[in-house]
Amino acid sequence: MPQQKDIVKIAIQMPGAYPQLIQLDQKKPLSAVIKEVCDGWNLPGPENYALQYTDGVQMYITESNRLDIKNGCILRLTKAPGRCAEDLYKGIQSSDAGVRCDSLKELAGVSTDMTFAQEFISRNGHLLLVKIVEDSTDNVIMTHTLKAFMELMYHGIVSWENLSTVFIKKIASFVNAKPTDASIQMVSLDILENMVLSSQSLFLQVKHEITMERLIAHLQVTNQQIQTKAMALLMALLQTAGDSDKQVLPLFSGSVQDEMAHHLYVLQSVTLNHQELRMRTPLDCYSQEQRDILHGLRQAAFETESENSLSNERRRSLCAKEFKKLGFSNNSNPGQDLVRTPPGLLALDTMFYFATRYPDAYSRFVLENSSREDKHECPFARSSIQLTLILCEILRIGEPPSETGSDYHPIFFSQDRLMEELFCICIQLLNKTWKEMRATQEDFDKVILQSYGATHEDFSGLFLLCFCFKFSADMSSNRILISRGGNKGEVVLGCRFRLKCRWC
Repeated sequence: MPQQKDIVKIAIQMPGAYPQLIQLDQKKPLSAVIKEVCDGWNLPGPENYALQYTDGVQMYITESNRLDIKNGCILRLTKAPGRCAEDLYKGIQSSDAGVRCDSLKELAGVSTDMTFAQEFISRNGHLLLVKIVEDSTDNVIMTHTLKAFMELMYHGIVSWENLSTVFIKKIASFVNAKPTDASIQMVSLDILENMVLSSQSLFLQVKHEITMERLIAHLQVTNQQIQTKAMALLMALLQTAGDSDKQVLPLFSGSVQDEMAHHLYVLQSVTLNHQELRMRTPLDCYSQEQRDILHGLRQAAFETESENSLSNERRRSLCAKEFKKLGFSNNSNPGQDLVRTPPGLLALDTMFYFATRYPDAYSRFVLENSSREDKHECPFARSSIQLTLILCEILRIGEPPSETGSDYHPIFFSQDRLMEELFCICIQLLNKTWKEMRATQEDFDKVILQSYGATHEDFSGLFLLCFCFKFSADMSSNRILISRGGNKGEVVLGCRFRLKCRWC
């Protein structure tokens, strides 16, 4: 007698027959159970049958998953996976277009099951699908074929590497085409994403075939499923590519689904992490290029017409004096201030960007502090290094994206140089805070903590504001111009980042 714990009470259905209520003995071989069920309906050849769930994912019952059957489950007696695979393999080659289409549609459904997929692939059915894709021009046939192919490949039974160039070009053509059948485009985007992630050679082929303009166009359509698939492909391309392959990213606005939000978050994280190398690289005092950038900061801030006529000693003395006014702690060798990592060379990048992108604001910052008493000067370089470090922390540069993260910032997708632009705004906010607090050099840490908050709460408030709106900075008037839903306004930058917003 079987023990009660090994008995499961279930129902088994079959079209055209009364259901059977049985007590399934989990210790009895599955083949013996199927034979008993077939005998109950007087069906010959029990080896041609199998049990399958009727609800949810209609998965075949096997010896490996039979323990998942619970009391009250309803199963169905159906074709065995091998028999089903054989029938569909023949059906998709039928000369009758209707039979071929119906077989492909059924194949797309049953291919989600691993047991069936193994049987179908063992007959080289996946290669037959590749051939159909290469030759077919019928949209309905193509939709079912691509879905079936993708479901089979999800199981990881065969490699993506063996796909033909003709097949890859055909799939890419569906993505590059102007709006057509949405189902074809969605599964094509899915296939290309998996190709890119599977190997470097396939990445290069896909990168060569895909038109980036069309891919970005897919990101801007109203169909969020296509948006999500396109974002997943773009993210895969970005993750596999180097920095030189980064493309201009579009602006995303409005509400998005959870999966799309996760893809946007990961894309944002991966892109921002391109800054990690610079953040973790110290300045090389022997690099002529880096020395030139440092002197470029000095020359952009101070008059240097007569510098060439000075003696070497006098020139060194003048340079040291001007680097001190710029706020470098080691004014005789300012590169030493940038040896610490993080922020390393990233701090040099942000300072140079501010000086070259907004020269008037940069000069005003330096000259304004030069006119103050020495003890009240806001040290530009020291502040910039600390500010860059804080930006790295808030933007989580260097941290791998979370598997469940979805906290993306829409403004990221409209700014090519988000890190640098935020720096330009915040360094001026810091200077304004410094001036209104009448701070001294000894107050540096206090100003940093008071301005940004020990937990970055105030500073994050500025980020939250900027990320919620499209914005542009007016560096001459300490204002951030913002817009939302057709309304325009401005944010007046106040002391300690207390922001006053008024809509026009």
